[in-house]
Amino acid sequence: MAEEAPPQPLIDPTHFDLIVSGTGLPESILAASASAAGKSVLHVDSNPFYGSHFASLSFPSLLSLLQLPPPPLQPKASDEVDGGSVPVSRRSIYSDVEISGALTLEPYSRSFSLDLAGPRVLYCSDPAVEMMLKSGASHHLEFKSVLASLIYLEGKLHSVPDSREAIFRDKSLGLAEKNRMMRFIRLVTGHIGSDGGGGLPDEDAEVPMAEFLDRQGLSAKIKSIILYAIVMADYDQDNAEVCKKLIKTKDGIQRLVLYNSSVSRFPNAVGAFIYPIYGQGVLPQAFCRCAAVKGAIYVLRMPVTGLLVDKETRQYKGVRLSSGQDIFSHHLVMDPSFIAQHSLFSTNASSHHEDPEVPKAKECQGLSSSTTKVARAICITKGSIRPDSSNLLVIFPPRSLGAEQLTAVRALQLSSDVAVCPPDVFVIYFSTLCDDAIQGKKHLHAAMNAILLHSYLNDSQNSTSTVSEDSEGETKPTLMWSALYVQEFKEASLEPVCSCPMPDGNLDYGELLEATIKLFHHMYPQEEIFAKPPPTEDNEEDDGSLE
Repeated sequence: MAEEAPPQPLIDPTHFDLIVSGTGLPESILAASASAAGKSVLHVDSNPFYGSHFASLSFPSLLSLLQLPPPPLQPKASDEVDGGSVPVSRRSIYSDVEISGALTLEPYSRSFSLDLAGPRVLYCSDPAVEMMLKSGASHHLEFKSVLASLIYLEGKLHSVPDSREAIFRDKSLGLAEKNRMMRFIRLVTGHIGSDGGGGLPDEDAEVPMAEFLDRQGLSAKIKSIILYAIVMADYDQDNAEVCKKLIKTKDGIQRLVLYNSSVSRFPNAVGAFIYPIYGQGVLPQAFCRCAAVKGAIYVLRMPVTGLLVDKETRQYKGVRLSSGQDIFSHHLVMDPSFIAQHSLFSTNASSHHEDPEVPKAKECQGLSSSTTKVARAICITKGSIRPDSSNLLVIFPPRSLGAEQLTAVRALQLSSDVAVCPPDVFVIYFSTLCDDAIQGKKHLHAAMNAILLHSYLNDSQNSTSTVSEDSEGETKPTLMWSALYVQEFKEASLEPVCSCPMPDGNLDYGELLEATIKLFHHMYPQEEIFAKPPPTEDNEEDDGSLE
């Protein structure tokens, strides 16, 4: 006879400044920053694990999450809309799941820690790194370098030169190309100085960066390296008609500054990028620990089933949990996979929280719905893409895989060095932006075929070799297993309750962090996020070392 689930705990107290539902990275940062500002916080999650859509999962947990839709949250009779509560429904943000390969990984399947929202890395000079240092989350984290960056051009992988020395060592660049690239670096350095500012003339700063690079006489190869492997453009920058996000020169220069400053940020880091040991899922956990230290209360396996609404003002006042308990708060932040019937709220849902003496929060730009999707793939391989590099990044610029490819595809290979897989295999994440599943998965398959050999398509599941040769004699890692899926993307929203953004298609956390900070200031316009505490005899010396 199956054991009954333990009763869900009752929460005491029942009134909080902030309730956060979901332990994704944005939600966890908000919980930690609110706790650091002295607010009382209740942080719940419907899952049995931390991280939500930003989690790193074991092999069985990943399969379960991708293959099974989330259980619908059926409101109880007492939850029916009566002017006092608003039912909450839940949706799956993953679709078009395609799993291939023999499940020969079961003996050590729990040795994997697989990112649900990969590939993703951090720049060494990333604002997210600064926030980890400022908040204290860095005390709970360890990182390792991404040892190499590669770009796929004309059917081959090329190294991305990340310094003057690397440019001159690169044998694939001709002398004329090296000289032009060095002149470009000196030009950019002269314009921006040490502050990363906009020293460029207006006629250069506002033009598309692709046009600016053409003016410098750079070759197509160097131009692709700069646009897609350093600036990290998503869309084809040479085709304005189909490019959904054309990068201006001033914005591209800022990305160049970030990349360049990251290369030399830490003496023990190689290259511009770092990756957290045990997977990206440890990042939200680190912020949750910071929040718990400041008094936040955490409860897993506790979904929100309804929102409580004041019958007279029709404004938010609290939540109903799956335990049946009602909890009240001034503010609520929801996981983006939960949906409430917003039409039942007052059109001025947050007015009762506003103080006429408190300046209103700045209007948040760009925090709206998006129809863009992110196609992702997780691959487990025998052998490395490059024998001399265990952790590396690969960029497939637009049209490098075919004329129909209008968005860049990014891949991140990781090894047991970062404790995400057993010693004898590698994990490779792929992602690309897309308008529909067919388009996105087509580009992912093209990228996988370009650098991997599919063992399960060649009747070699029992092969013990780590690399194989394709029909053209090139050595490639052997693909053992893969999962492709399409993730819905929704940006943050503010009314009637705050909703955090879903994982985007970027390689870093820059835009997610900006949206999270805007949400914090929307709720607490007079507070500084992770404000530095006043010096005391106990913390004065320690604070100085962190800064």
